Amino acid sequence: MEQMRNIMIAATLLAASQTVLAQTTWDLPSGYASNTFQTENLVQFTKDVEKATGGKLKMTVHPNGSLYKANEIKRAVQTGQAQIGEFILSGAANENPIFGIDAIPFLATDYAAAKKLADVSRPATEKLLASQGMKLLYVSPWPGQSLYSNKPVNSVADLAGTKMRTYNPATNRIAQLVKAQPATIQLAELGQALATGAVDNFLTSSASGVESKLYEHIKNLYEVNAWLPKNAVIVSQKSFDALDKATQDAVIKSAKAAEARGWKTSEEKNREYLKQLTANGMKVSAPSPKLQAELKAIGDTMTAEWIKSANDEGKQIIDAYRKNNKK
Repeated sequence: MEQMRNIMIAATLLAASQTVLAQTTWDLPSGYASNTFQTENLVQFTKDVEKATGGKLKMTVHPNGSLYKANEIKRAVQTGQAQIGEFILSGAANENPIFGIDAIPFLATDYAAAKKLADVSRPATEKLLASQGMKLLYVSPWPGQSLYSNKPVNSVADLAGTKMRTYNPATNRIAQLVKAQPATIQLAELGQALATGAVDNFLTSSASGVESKLYEHIKNLYEVNAWLPKNAVIVSQKSFDALDKATQDAVIKSAKAAEARGWKTSEEKNREYLKQLTANGMKVSAPSPKLQAELKAIGDTMTAEWIKSANDEGKQIIDAYRKNNKK
């Protein structure tokens, strides 16, 4: 009897140890704060995976650059330091122009167009990531980049000679094309720059306008939606391949749900942010037909420049997008 009891205890302990051994744990670094809709979506994705796998795969989200800084996350996944991670695609455009396709100004200027651009560029993005040992799980867009100005802007001529805040090569090029004076200023310093007159106008999202309380310093916003940048969630191919088939399928299914949720939430949040900016005294307007046409011309110039840097592959993607976007 005692022997049987010992055998049963041993069997129970063995089963428990096998359950522990069967659980896979991943760290998921993100560069964004825990209260952003992107991070909230990320957390929901991990919960969906854990539930779908019965706890076999558990991911811990590390927001706000707490595990790796935002610009280090892609490399961390690529080198196997992290199994999975989130980064903004255009942040890697210096590696390859394909990563920066969603940040070409005035090419895809609403959610529907941005989704079409994302869809036609996805195979090239997946191929590029695969060549670096990574698998793309899902993408999720930020609200479009709007034009904020301390004075009304009815045409590009109204921007000539003004001080335009810039923060990357694309915004520097825009400033050059509209004949403004570029002023490199990070978002955290923008409020002070506006208060001291160091900046007259800039491009940033409705989310930044609310979170940084930019309405305290500037009163005009034009919904030009210069571009809608996307975050990407990537996984090490080696880590993904180590999962059993059922767990892989659960990750893919949860990623598809997270992508759909990300696009929907971003558009909803954008509407909410614009309402908040209006409620705080900002005049939110569509660009005038003249300004819209002039910005499109700037977009055409910068798209041609991007195609030149991305060669035939880039041209094929843009041609496919333009053909698809006419439908």
